[in-house]
Amino acid sequence: MQTFTLLFLIALFISTLTQFWLAARHIRHVSQHRDRIPEKFSDQISLADHQKAADYTCTKTRMEYLSILLHTVLLLYLTLGGGLNILNQFWGAQFDDALIQGMVLIISVFLITTAAEIPLSYYRTFVIEERFGFNKMTPAMFFGDLFKKASVGLLLGAPLLFGMLWSMGKMGEYWWVYAWIGWISFNLFVLAIFPTWIAPLFNKFTPLEDATLKVRIEQLLDKCGFKTSGLFVMDGSRRSSHGNAYFTGFGKTKRIVFFDTLLSRLNPSEIEAVLAHELGHFKHNHVMKRIIFSFVMSLIFLWSLGYLMQQTWFYEGLGVSISSVPSTALALLLFFLVMPVFTFLLHPLSSLYSRKHEFEADAYAAQNASAEDLIRALVKLYQDNAATLTPDPLHSAFYDSHPPAGIRVAHLQNQVQP
Repeated sequence: MQTFTLLFLIALFISTLTQFWLAARHIRHVSQHRDRIPEKFSDQISLADHQKAADYTCTKTRMEYLSILLHTVLLLYLTLGGGLNILNQFWGAQFDDALIQGMVLIISVFLITTAAEIPLSYYRTFVIEERFGFNKMTPAMFFGDLFKKASVGLLLGAPLLFGMLWSMGKMGEYWWVYAWIGWISFNLFVLAIFPTWIAPLFNKFTPLEDATLKVRIEQLLDKCGFKTSGLFVMDGSRRSSHGNAYFTGFGKTKRIVFFDTLLSRLNPSEIEAVLAHELGHFKHNHVMKRIIFSFVMSLIFLWSLGYLMQQTWFYEGLGVSISSVPSTALALLLFFLVMPVFTFLLHPLSSLYSRKHEFEADAYAAQNASAEDLIRALVKLYQDNAATLTPDPLHSAFYDSHPPAGIRVAHLQNQVQP
């Protein structure tokens, strides 16, 4: 067994075992606290709602066991199991052009992995979400969304993939610099067109009609110095009863979107507080910081790929046969298939960074709206979305981009103006 094969198997074993362990911890911790509401929420959340959230969380987490197992088995089959070799040889017999062969190879792997995930996604939607009263989708809508996502992915992704593979094969030693520039351009392009061209394929967006609420929001926007192309309501209730609000786009395409379920549940002062939180992300440049961070990381990854694609041990260690000429498509596939295995233990750092931003946005909301209104809004959202108030601390540290409910509310309570 090659050294890199052993390192890959050890990393895969550690990441898979850790995921199972974290899931088991989460289920046990939530179950142990199922019959007692945390004291600070006892006058706002009923025991029935608290127990529903616990059951919903445990059911979703148990489903993750299957998802983890599926991804592990599929990864082993594609690499050491010879799956990529079979696909590469098949497409090599169909196409003489290496660039076309590489594109169809990567697209076929994308379609296979997507298809493998469909049964689990269907079960989550039509069994778990249905059982807990959240699902509003029909099977026709579910498969229609899948088709739209795949179509948009291919329409946008195929030119990017072509440019990436062409750069890897034609631009010499520093191809990764040109590929990185292309990657940045692609992401900025998608961010620009998403609000007006992509999002409307899946949901209907209408201008906010509540005149009183609109005036209140516009006053907050003026106070915070935020310019937007519009305030919109999204028909999220067509698919789910979960609620949310978000910013999308950048520059002149920035827009604020409210789920209709959110507007129906919160009062105007609570909606203002939620929006103030989102404006806090804008004021602290969180979106731009995350974009810059992702671009820096993508440069590091592409540089790493530039080195690895020249190393025969990288291919052979993952069970893939190549000729004397390194395969750009196989290198790209292998890199993005196995990279999550080696970076899994870095998840807490990403979560910690995201939570820092959430605390900053909460503090901004407390200064420009009302901390008490934001607390009430959050509690309603926890209740409506059946979000557990008692997550396992370690599981939360690994996966949750937002602070646990108890910590977040306590942080906001410290900022309530006397």
